[in-house]
Amino acid sequence: MEAQAVKTNLVLILDFGSQYTHLITRRIRSLSVFSLCISGTSSLKSITELNPSVIILSGGPHSVHAPNAPSFPDGFIEYVESKGVFVLGICYGLQLLVGKLGGEVRVGEKQEYGRMEIEVVKERCGLFERGGKQVVWMSHGDEAARLPEGFEVVARSQQGAVAAVENPGRRFYGLQYHPEVTHSPEGMATLKHFLFNVCGVVDGWTMTDVMQEEIKVINEMVGTEDHVICALSGGVDSTVAATLVHKAIGDRLRCVFVDNGLLRFKERERVMETFEKDLHLPVTCVDAVDQFLSKLKGVVDPETKRKIIGKEFICIFDAFANDLEQKTGKKPTFLVQGTLYPDVIESCPPPGSGRTHSHTIKSHHNVGGLPKDMKLKLIEPLKLLFKDEVRELGKILNVPVPFLKRHPFPGPGLAVRVLGDVTEGNALDILRQVDEIFIQSIKDAGLYDSIWQAFAVFLPIRSVGVQGDQRTHSHVVALRAVTSQDGMTADWYNFEHKFLDDVSRKICNSVRGVNRVVQDITSKPPSTIEWE
Repeated sequence: MEAQAVKTNLVLILDFGSQYTHLITRRIRSLSVFSLCISGTSSLKSITELNPSVIILSGGPHSVHAPNAPSFPDGFIEYVESKGVFVLGICYGLQLLVGKLGGEVRVGEKQEYGRMEIEVVKERCGLFERGGKQVVWMSHGDEAARLPEGFEVVARSQQGAVAAVENPGRRFYGLQYHPEVTHSPEGMATLKHFLFNVCGVVDGWTMTDVMQEEIKVINEMVGTEDHVICALSGGVDSTVAATLVHKAIGDRLRCVFVDNGLLRFKERERVMETFEKDLHLPVTCVDAVDQFLSKLKGVVDPETKRKIIGKEFICIFDAFANDLEQKTGKKPTFLVQGTLYPDVIESCPPPGSGRTHSHTIKSHHNVGGLPKDMKLKLIEPLKLLFKDEVRELGKILNVPVPFLKRHPFPGPGLAVRVLGDVTEGNALDILRQVDEIFIQSIKDAGLYDSIWQAFAVFLPIRSVGVQGDQRTHSHVVALRAVTSQDGMTADWYNFEHKFLDDVSRKICNSVRGVNRVVQDITSKPPSTIEWE
């Protein structure tokens, strides 16, 4: 599904750097309305080509007074007014609208952060169905001091600051708070009212529509004689992507599963059995353990690891394509990958950073880790979807439910779960054993489906212990488990103490070389889910 294919009822979010921007996208999609997020500093051409019916200007950490503060492009106001596009500014987005339309924004006498009460001061306004008070989530230091001509205040905070403004005649609206977060209990009702009752957006966007649109796009992209290969990782994303492409072009798809030496405990055997017995996909397994580990020897920088792994994957795919050409007389020209929307978002430059490319949180092997000179053209049928949407699509494609419930696994595999040199000692073997005990314990306790992702991490440190009445100087491992809806934000999972005690004992008693187990209790943000 290319963004340009969605021409009706598109709600476009211009991202100015708020940590909540992706939540706006998700909240709108939950209403069965397609929503897409692009950089707030995108060109006017990028915006007009998408032909949105509604544009939302997100919040952000900047002040509109700051030098080089991010803004929408020149000609934006003229474009939305000429096309009758509705515009909603949220937090920084409201201030941006006010400032650009001739109003005044200044540093507030009192800053407003966290839960605040606001009061709707105008009945029958566009933003609210009813008057009265409600609790919202504020996060701003600047405030609208003077509104542009034609605007009026429709809600104020307890401190008297502007909380919501609108100019229905010009279709401009603004909220100083964040309706997209759960801390604004009536925020979803406000968004729903605004989209359906004010903007006239029609719901009806479904995963069936996505499937049909994507099959159409794949068939238009791939010629009738072209062949395609798919990189299967054993995870949900690549499997759903492969199944979707197989539905579109049939046996012209050839899948390859690469054992790079960075897989989980018995992953190769388990995954290949699932592919062959349940999914009936044409899969070739390539043993490339020595190829990957030899290139990773001595490498400790996580970004370098990801780049090396991405490059080696492409070398294998190119070789696989050449081998297929010799056997079939047709050389594959496309490579399918299970890139998701969070992968794309995390690999994009933050607005206002001054960078033309990514200030990378981490290079995803299927976004930033691929070499620029790769010969295969990419097909990324899931790149505008979140994980839960991919799982829903997988159900429609009859991918077995237990497979769809698998926890996410990073493309670089255990390379980003062994901190430091992955080839040093027996770190990978230790990590596999620890991870298997942890995951199996979670399953035995009936907790697996309640957790977004769980895994173990091998730390590059040793600690002193006592085992069998002897002093030990052994390895330390960390356990990480989080809950999340889409992987963009996450909270650490609060296990019962007895569960942690049992798991720690099993690990230390069963895995030679480990004498200490710690738990990661950090949310995202400030941490990422993976350690590297």
